[in-house]
Amino acid sequence: MIYLLYGNKNFLIDNELITLSQPFDPMNISKFDFDNESPQNAMEDAKTISLFGDKKLIICTHANMFTGATSKDIDIIEEYLNHPNPDTTIIFTVNNEKIDERKKITKLIKKKGCVKAFNAKIDVHDLIKSELQDFKIDNQTLNLLINRVGENPLILKNELAKIKIYKDDNHLISSNDIMNLTTKNIDTDIFKLIDHIVRNQKDEALEIYYEMLKINEEPLKIIILLASQFRIMYQAKQLLKRGLSEKDIATILKIHPYRVKLAIQNSRYIDSKVLLQYLADLADLDIGIKTGIINKDTALELFILKK
Repeated sequence: MIYLLYGNKNFLIDNELITLSQPFDPMNISKFDFDNESPQNAMEDAKTISLFGDKKLIICTHANMFTGATSKDIDIIEEYLNHPNPDTTIIFTVNNEKIDERKKITKLIKKKGCVKAFNAKIDVHDLIKSELQDFKIDNQTLNLLINRVGENPLILKNELAKIKIYKDDNHLISSNDIMNLTTKNIDTDIFKLIDHIVRNQKDEALEIYYEMLKINEEPLKIIILLASQFRIMYQAKQLLKRGLSEKDIATILKIHPYRVKLAIQNSRYIDSKVLLQYLADLADLDIGIKTGIINKDTALELFILKK
């Protein structure tokens, strides 16, 4: 069987991979990352018979030849699609919202295999309840979990796994469990802080900043994280103008697609020149604090008020 799984919901693609992998012996599963490996190696593996005489599974990630991206290895993939090994299941994954329906290779895999899209919006409340089917958690505690951990499905699933292991003998999850068992994701606060800054919501931005100080986050660390995200926003904005997709931008910047998605969303509210000015101002704050010219506790507060 041949599969192509694509979409911007990596979590859903990963879940589908887990489901499709279940019938196979782990010894008969091979993985190839087309960003770092030649598709030829994967296709040669797919053609060979398993040493253990069982069915094989080949997983090929970043199969961007099915998108608008150019690839010199299309002929190799097409040749295999036309003459697949019946003892091998091969899965191609593409972390992109769309595939190029006009391409010969895309038309071929739709004819020869199964193509599935994973772009549906994930409701994190439903995700949490699904993961905690045998546990009890009220809405207030559930919202505390989201506010503390964030809405990234992969991070949420990892944190929920920790809770389930600890609470195996007691299936009632309390707010104390959330505070004691989960790791607060500072990125969640940083993204909220940036949301308010770019929308010129000074009171809300200061409230988030003060909350971060209450849990002993270092002002210098916050400044560095802000600068990092503003830099990504600027870079993503420029690359988006050149017609690149979120996936392409994430690959070029070597960061998780989720961060790119948030950066692009926020960059719509702010001009590129303003972003560059923010970066310059934050660099000045960094130098000023380190040299003792600026008070670290009030530096970022003044930065927010001046915006």
